[in-house]
Amino acid sequence: MDLRIFTEPQQGATYDTLLTVAKATEALGFDAFFRSDHYLHMGDVDGLPGPSDAWITLAGLARETRRIRLGTLMTAATFRLPGVLAIQVAQVDQMSGGRVELGLGTGWFEEEHRAYGIPFPKDKFARLEEQLEIVTGLWETPVGETFSYDGAHYQLVDSPALPKPARNRPPVLIGGHGATRTPRLAARFADEFNIPFASVEDSVRQFGRVREAAEAAGRKGDDLVYSNALVACVGKGDAEVARRAGAIGREIDELKANGLAGSPAEVVDKIGRYAEAGASRIYLQILDLDDLDHLELISSQVQAQLG
Repeated sequence: MDLRIFTEPQQGATYDTLLTVAKATEALGFDAFFRSDHYLHMGDVDGLPGPSDAWITLAGLARETRRIRLGTLMTAATFRLPGVLAIQVAQVDQMSGGRVELGLGTGWFEEEHRAYGIPFPKDKFARLEEQLEIVTGLWETPVGETFSYDGAHYQLVDSPALPKPARNRPPVLIGGHGATRTPRLAARFADEFNIPFASVEDSVRQFGRVREAAEAAGRKGDDLVYSNALVACVGKGDAEVARRAGAIGREIDELKANGLAGSPAEVVDKIGRYAEAGASRIYLQILDLDDLDHLELISSQVQAQLG
């Protein structure tokens, strides 16, 4: 089971804070550092000092880390034109020595689009599908050849399809709870399928749908990595769990029901249930980025037990 650290910087974080967490992620043996792609805080927080751009952040971290993989859960397709996104991700992949992964989703938070003057189209899913066709198509076009695309939403004519990533194609992550279109899209484009904040039972159902869609598309179900994203709140004892739950404004019972909360033993046991559901990777949503002791505890007493 791979454990990855997943942050939500729109809730309030400087680049320096993210760098500190990323370096701790690397030093403590976690597999990767991922971040959300949002421009507006959510819930009862002020979001100070303000948003940071996901791919600018990852470019900086690419030069400041050496081992961990870097990526997004999920880049919003509404934020970027697909040709520009292909260039951004390829360049950051080069800067990292081939450690970048692209999670790409439709974009959903209408309020942040209004706040920053970003169009929020109705046909977001169709646009996402075209973006995936274009981004992967640009990366996979051989050097010296050109790429053209004539879609309903995007048109490219004789693109040189440059620059190239450090590898042929960075891994692509697709995720969500949709029962039909999402599995079909994952079957076409994804190296990894992620379901966020889902129960074990819902994960079993959704992983099954993706496997069926992959096989219908001529792939093996095991061609994809299956993963969950879950909030983490781990403590050595009840008092420490309560303190960490309070720090992120959540109730312990709710965290235990919907996330990975409690003692290291409780969390290891619940991760085992997700493993039985088909997950081989967990993204730990860490909401208090100043609590590095939390990461150390998870590394030494949860990750160590997972082997």
